[in-house]
Amino acid sequence: MCILFILYMYNMYSCWKGGAMKIIIRNLSDRPLYQQIKDQVRAAILRGELPEGELLPSIRALATDLRVSVLTTKKAYDELEAEGFVVTVAGKGTYVARENMELFRESKRYEVELKLHEVWRVACSLGIGKEELLAMMNLVMEEEGEGE
Repeated sequence: MCILFILYMYNMYSCWKGGAMKIIIRNLSDRPLYQQIKDQVRAAILRGELPEGELLPSIRALATDLRVSVLTTKKAYDELEAEGFVVTVAGKGTYVARENMELFRESKRYEVELKLHEVWRVACSLGIGKEELLAMMNLVMEEEGEGE
């Protein structure tokens, strides 16, 4: 029982390009393993840690590094490709997509803007003014590690 618990608590990770990006998966997470991989690769692409045209590890190599099924990494890569983040070239590998990243970033900025409008409407309906709302936002950013 104790050994089983230790195995499930183990965080698996993979690094490539001299540690330019790490993927950490947690067996105890509610999110499926493929989703954890997909989310971390997508986030690295959006942060610019994985530049356009960057060759990603092969599906098999990543599966081996993370000690997961090849099907798990394949599903993550397939979904990333369907969303336009990566492109697979037969016999060559999977690369960070060169196209549509700016369009994607712009659409995400727009989503943030819409949510901010909604927050402002709710704040106004509750009598929360601009200064109080900005103070709340600063507190949220500090809690998330994004202050100033």
